Amino acid sequence: MCSSDLALALHAGALGVPFLPTYTSMGSDIFTRNPDLVEFSAPFTDEKMVAVRAITPDVCIVQAQRSDVYGNAHVWGNFGSATDAARAAKHVIVVTEEIVAPKVISSDPNRTVIPGFLVSAVCEVPFGAHPSPIQGYYNRDDNYYAEYHKGTKTRADFEAWLQRSVLGVKDRAGFMETLGADRVAGLAVR
Repeated sequence: MCSSDLALALHAGALGVPFLPTYTSMGSDIFTRNPDLVEFSAPFTDEKMVAVRAITPDVCIVQAQRSDVYGNAHVWGNFGSATDAARAAKHVIVVTEEIVAPKVISSDPNRTVIPGFLVSAVCEVPFGAHPSPIQGYYNRDDNYYAEYHKGTKTRADFEAWLQRSVLGVKDRAGFMETLGADRVAGLAVR
């Protein structure tokens, strides 16, 4: 399934419909490998289209800039499919850079793209999206991506990275310590 088909599948899930029609994937052989894509003749026009089956994930994890304790989350920047994924999912976990007072959230309602009534849990995890960026908080850690790609070319290299960066650290704070304070400070938005 291509990324546009995935986005449509999540959008269908968010809308509560069984599928959405599209022209993407037409002319490919993806239908032989993916039963969630079906070619059909459109009503009214009889033109060939693709039906993309809705996706309703059990859990959606959404990264937010800030949230209150009720899960009302402010997100700004590129949403991607996050809002549709949150609305399609049975449970939503908001991972937020900071938990703020409800009055901070209500002071800027246009940024509340994930409403608390959708949210099952809120986790305050500063630098929770690292090495990806969070607009207004920190930049993308390009060096981390480069180090990962260079250091995981073989299965053995990947296993060593996994032990060092995931399994070998006690918790998130332990991982952040492996980065070093100077590196973390250098990623801050100025």
